[in-house]
Amino acid sequence: MRTAAPTYRLAAAGRVLELGSRPWLMGVVNASPDSFSDGGRYRTLEQRVELAAELLRSGADILDVGGESASTDRPPVEVEEEIARVVPLIERVAAELGAIVSVDTYKPAVARAAIAAGASIVNDVSGLRDPELAEVCAHTGAALVVMHTRASPRQRMQDPDLYEDVTRDVLSFLGERIAVALQAGVAREQLIVDPGPDFAKTPAQTVELLAGVSRLHALGRPLLMAISRKDFIGALTGRAPRERLAGTLAALAHGVEQGAHIFRMHDVAAASDYLAVRAALRGDLVPGRDLALPEELRHDRPVADTSAE
Repeated sequence: MRTAAPTYRLAAAGRVLELGSRPWLMGVVNASPDSFSDGGRYRTLEQRVELAAELLRSGADILDVGGESASTDRPPVEVEEEIARVVPLIERVAAELGAIVSVDTYKPAVARAAIAAGASIVNDVSGLRDPELAEVCAHTGAALVVMHTRASPRQRMQDPDLYEDVTRDVLSFLGERIAVALQAGVAREQLIVDPGPDFAKTPAQTVELLAGVSRLHALGRPLLMAISRKDFIGALTGRAPRERLAGTLAALAHGVEQGAHIFRMHDVAAASDYLAVRAALRGDLVPGRDLALPEELRHDRPVADTSAE
């Protein structure tokens, strides 16, 4: 059953984002050398800025910049090092590209520096473990993503008996953390909720949660789904992270049907193509009568044979 996305106004450090009329895409820009999904493919600042620009050209509405890998087999990054990784990138992306920037961090000092550099959203994957992070958002007006997890940052928790009803636990937890944020002075209009796929959840628990994710609309805030290349997709398909595009698009399709608002994606171009074709076929986007395929796109160009060189 399809659930229409509720409409919300999101306050984000002086911006007002209108969510709900269409799905938004959040492109991932890692500023860490040990990301699980790209293996440090973008090692220099220039490479990361170019990736950010390509994601925007491909249809990203928000860029999520992170300076610490979520991998649990590595030590935490020191605050000063994380700031050094993300701040120059955020400054370039916000000023030169005019992007809406989210910073993926659970550390108040990093969030404060990132917001000063131009970020307008704090994407906290700790479940607001440190209430000072909410105080930073209250002071600056930045939007805050509140995510469900029962694990400490960088702790791997895979307990098939942890939840009697995982969705009920997510609702209870997020409701409590929203209350903490409001108590710290964050306005309700600044909040986004994230069910936390894979965080302190087995693949089966994540599947159960996402199957009923529309229940999270009871929280009354925009819903972010960080589904791209996740472990539950790999477990279902037997694919490594960069081979999980088809599974990710299936999760995107489900999330759109369940009324989610923002989708955190590595493969923005493919996600944007999927959403464009879906909108046309559903009648949400009516193409003009002059819609035509450019001649240069009618056939793939032959690959040059360089074997004799």
